[in-house]
Order: sequence, then C-alpha cells, then structure tokens
Amino acid sequence: MSDWIVTIGLEVHCELKTESKLFCSCPNVFGGEPNSHTCPICSGHPGVMPVLNRRAVEYTVRAGCAIGSKISRYSKWDRKNYFYPDLPKAWQTSQYDLPLCVGGEVKIDVDGEEKTIRLNRIHLEEDAGKLVHGGGVTAVDYNRCGVPLIECVTEPDIHSADEAVAFIEELAGIFRYAGISDCKMQEGSIRADVNLSVARPGEPLGTRTETKNLNSLRSVRRAIEAEIARQTELLESGGKVVQETRHFDDATGTGYGMRSKEDAQDYRYFPEPDLMPVVMTDDDVERIRASLPEMRRARKARYMSELGLVEYDADQLTSDPALADLFESTLAGGANPKKAANYIMSEIMRKGKTEGEDGVTVGVSGVQLAELLALVEKGELNLVASRNVLDRIWQTDVSASAAVDELGLRQNNDTGEIEKLVRDIIAENPGPAEDFRKGNEKVLSFFVGRLMKATKGKTNPKIAGDLVRKILSE
Repeated sequence: MSDWIVTIGLEVHCELKTESKLFCSCPNVFGGEPNSHTCPICSGHPGVMPVLNRRAVEYTVRAGCAIGSKISRYSKWDRKNYFYPDLPKAWQTSQYDLPLCVGGEVKIDVDGEEKTIRLNRIHLEEDAGKLVHGGGVTAVDYNRCGVPLIECVTEPDIHSADEAVAFIEELAGIFRYAGISDCKMQEGSIRADVNLSVARPGEPLGTRTETKNLNSLRSVRRAIEAEIARQTELLESGGKVVQETRHFDDATGTGYGMRSKEDAQDYRYFPEPDLMPVVMTDDDVERIRASLPEMRRARKARYMSELGLVEYDADQLTSDPALADLFESTLAGGANPKKAANYIMSEIMRKGKTEGEDGVTVGVSGVQLAELLALVEKGELNLVASRNVLDRIWQTDVSASAAVDELGLRQNNDTGEIEKLVRDIIAENPGPAEDFRKGNEKVLSFFVGRLMKATKGKTNPKIAGDLVRKILSE
C-alpha cells in the first residue's frame, strides 16, 4: 500500500430538519406508512407547481456559514435528469453551476494531527424516494421524495479511510451544532458517496470510481479499504481501473460495479423553469451567520483553557450539543466543572444513549442536575442512590430534592444513631471484628455493607466507614 497514493473526495448528503419538504407542505418526518407523506407535488404529478421552503434555504446558508463558505447572493435551480424508480419526475430539482455555498473548510484530527479538508461547494436539492426489497419484489416508498437535502462536496484532500471517517464525524457535529440536521445515519439523514482513485507517487491522479449511498461510518471505512485493495491489486496485475459507479455490500464486505460513471453532461442539466432564482442580501447572510452558536471545536478549546478540563473530557462533553448545553447550564447552577463533567459522562451518557443511534437524549435540566450534584456534595445523597433520583427526574419537572424525599433516599447523617447500629452489628459478628483487629483491612467493607443494608442505603458512606473503623479500633 505504501507504493500507492490514495486520493478521496466525498459527497456527503445531509437531510435538513425542516418541518415540511422542500417544495410542498408534506411533513418532513422519518418513518410512517409507505407513501403516506406524499402529495401531487413531491410525487411528480403533471401540471403541479413547486413552492420553495425558505427555511431550507436558510439552513443551507447556516451550513455554509458554519464552515466558512462564500455565500452566493444569487443562485438558481436546475433539473438533473435521470431515470430511476425512486425519482417519480425523472429529474431531481438541484443546483448545478450556481450553488448557494462555495468553498469552505473543515478541520479534522487524525493520529494526533490536525488537517484541513477543503470543500468545493454545498448545494441544496430534493431527496429521492427509497427502494424497499423483500419477498422477491422491489417496492418504492416515496415518503422521502422532496425532503430538503444538502450535498457537501469536498476537494480531493482525503487520503485514507481514517480521514474520511473523521471528516464525516466532524461535519455531522458541525451540522448538529448549527441546528440544521439530526445527522442520524441509521435513519438515512446523512449518507456519503466515496470517489476514490490510487496512483503511484509522482504520477497523475488515477481513474476514480464512486461508491454510493454509504449510510454508516463502518460502511464508509470498509468500502474505502475494500476499494483501495481492489484498485491496487488490479493495477499491480497490469489491469486498468474503469470509471464506474459501484455499490458496497456491507453483509459480504465486497463491492461491485453497477453502471459506468456519469459525468455532468450525462445528466443534461438545464435551468428549472418553475422556480425563481434565490437572491440573498448581505443583511440576510449576516443575520443567519450571527444566529450560529459557538461551534464544537471552539467549545472544546474553551473548556480546556478556561475550565481546566483534560482533552478527553472536553471532547466527550462537546460530542453532542445537547450534552454541552447541559454541562454549561449545570455550571450556571453552581456545580463544580470536573464533578459535573464526570457525572454527565458517566450517568447522563449512559442513560441518554440509545443503542445504534447517533446523539444523546438529555432528559434533565441544568437546574435539576446542579441540585442533584449539590445533594451528593453535601452528603445528603450517596452517588449510587443518585441513579434512582436521576431516573425519577428524567423528562419531568420534579426537583432533585423533592425526588430524594419522595423516594426516601435522603442520607442519615445522625452519627449517634449510626454509631448505635455499628456497635450492634459488630457485637453480632465477633469473628470478622477480630479479623480486622488482626490486620485484615478488607473486613471493613463487610461491616460497612451490613450497615448500609440495615439503613437501606441511607447512611453516608464516608461517615459509615469512619465510624466502623473507629469503633473496631477501640
């Protein structure tokens, strides 16, 4: 592999989370009964007229502003013509020569080094439908037809599967922070096409292939690695790479050619006659730019420099904007940064992470979490029991303190009462007590455990340990 240079360009397709579709009022929601979210416009009936969703345009501009693109003050719509069962009109309304966003860059971290990936463009278009295979037949679900979709096209700046995966992860994070997409790969709201070629050092770029519709990071990585191996082996054996569109079968880990690779002229682009050009004023662009929140990399750097968090903690907390927002609102409630970070990374991420899904669900407010941490800090609630309190306040407006009392979990800090219980437990267990006095420190946990059981976990563990040790040492 070292004798070959790999060159990769990505086309990342990201669905925007508008309430309605790009050119009609059909709801933009995932799932539903097949063909239940359609109308004559998005299903391509003759004679209908599209009406542009302004919010989709603004979201596209937000994406461009977030990565430093030049925002076009004038852009237009084009018809991309091709025939496929999931495209009812036989063309896709897209943007060709005058896209909304031009240029931009995304910084990624690979093997401890920062690298900049340039973007060629971001354009807005409508999504196609979905083919459903099963029972020996292929059906078409048009629910996804007309969903607003941005296509982010990189320059050929990527040279490995690691870099490609890092880029998609970083781009998805930027778009989540910008609030334009949930970027759930398992729902198809972000997908990637991989353009890849290999060549000897010093030679021109090789013939590229395009592997389409990769909908998981695992698939992206495996498809790239498989295609590198295929092209390298082919060239080393004296063969030639054919420019083609390919499909990667995730089940088998292999790819296969589908059709010769189309170039722009094959799509017979021409201006969309039913839609007016998009005109953005300077005020429009600056208003949208000003609405962007602090992005992930900036937040991460601030958490490290201002709050003293280590890089791993800062990276975890900023991995999802909901986590970062919760962290900051918890600090606003008076919580210690390190303790808040630890609790969010352990308990919130444990409870809010759904198997197989991107992102984290956050079901508590910063006020609730700050109060919960304060109760632990004051010794009124032990850390183990805090999980039960978290379960109670999750997705409710119940205060942490009220939940503690409701569940009967407030710790007993009455040393007099606890001491009596300790003496009773020691008297009932003379053997382990003698073992401790002979130097077996492990026996201490036996007595603490018995005490916690007797008090149903309501004893402050520190007080319990100190009292047991004191009395056993008498």
